[in-house]
Amino acid sequence: NRMPVKKKSKWVGFDLGGTKMLAAVMDDKFKKKASVKKRTRNSDDGPSDILERIIATIEEVIDDAGLKASDISGLGIGVPGPVDHKKGIVMDTPNLGWKNVPLKRTLEKKFGFPVRVANDVDAGTYGEYIGGAGKKADCLIGAFPGTGLGGGCVVNGKIFQGARFTCMEIGHFPMMPQAPVWGKRQFATLETLTSRLCVSKEAAVEVFRGRAPALDKIAGSDFRRYKSGALAEAAKKDEVIEEIVHDAAAWLGVGLAGFVNVFAPDVIVLGGGMVEAMPKQFRDVVEKTMKRQVMEVYRDSFEVRVAELGDDAAVIGAAGLIMEQEQDDV
Repeated sequence: NRMPVKKKSKWVGFDLGGTKMLAAVMDDKFKKKASVKKRTRNSDDGPSDILERIIATIEEVIDDAGLKASDISGLGIGVPGPVDHKKGIVMDTPNLGWKNVPLKRTLEKKFGFPVRVANDVDAGTYGEYIGGAGKKADCLIGAFPGTGLGGGCVVNGKIFQGARFTCMEIGHFPMMPQAPVWGKRQFATLETLTSRLCVSKEAAVEVFRGRAPALDKIAGSDFRRYKSGALAEAAKKDEVIEEIVHDAAAWLGVGLAGFVNVFAPDVIVLGGGMVEAMPKQFRDVVEKTMKRQVMEVYRDSFEVRVAELGDDAAVIGAAGLIMEQEQDDV
C-alpha cells in the first residue's frame, strides 16, 4: 500500500553510470536541494561493493539536504541495461557485474521509502521530456550514443516499456549481416556502427596508419584514451576522423529512420558524450539522413533536437518517474 504523496515532497533521483554515479534530492519542481557525485567503483570493487556505494551515496545526499530518510517521498534510480520494471530487478549489467539484482527490494528494505528502478536511458529520455529538449512532445524518442548506444521513448507523457521488461534497446537493433561482428552477435548492430567505442576503434587504425596526426598528438594510439572531446578536437584537423564521425552519425540516422517509421514521433532528442562534444555536426547529419530514409509521409513530421540537461537528465527523469508512480497510486 502506498502512502499519499506529501505536500512539498522531497525526492531522490539517482543515475548509476558505468564510471560515475550521481544522486540529487529535489522538490516537486525538480529544484535541487543537494547533490553528490562519486565514482561508481574502485578498481577492486565487486558487484556487492557497488551496491554498498549506492546506499552510502543515498545516505550522504539525504544528509547533505538536511533531511532524514523519513522525509523522503520516494527514490527513482536509473541503471544501465534491461530492468524487470514490475519487480525492480536489474536483469543484466555486464559492466558492473550485476545479474538479477533485486535493487528495488534491497533499497526499500534499507530506507523505508518507495523505490522505482528504471533503465538509465529511459530515465534520461524522461528527464528531457520533463524539462529539456523534449518538452511538450506527444511522442519523443531519445538516442544517446556513448560507450554504447541507448534509447528511450515517451508516449503521451508515459515512458514506453514492455509488459515486464524495459525496452527500446535500440543499440542492439540488428543492421548489417555482412558487417564485422562484435562479441557473440550474429549481426552487426546499430551500436557497433555508431558508438564511441566503434568510432574509437576505427580512429585508432587511422592513427596507426599515420593518417590522423592530430588525434595522435592529442591522445596517442591507445583508443581507450579517445574520449568524446578528443575525437571532436581531432575531427577539426584530421579529415579521416571527421569522416569516421560523420559515418557514425549517418548510421544513427539510418537506424532512427526505422524507428520513425514504427513510432511516428514528433521529436527525436540526441544526447550522450559524442553529441555533447559535436552537437551541430551530429544533429545535422542525423537529421539529413533520417529525412532521406524515412517514408515520405513522415519526412516533415518530426524535429531532431540536441539534449539540454547533460548529466542531470537521468537524475531528473528518475525522480520524475517515482513521482509519477506515487501520484498514480494515490
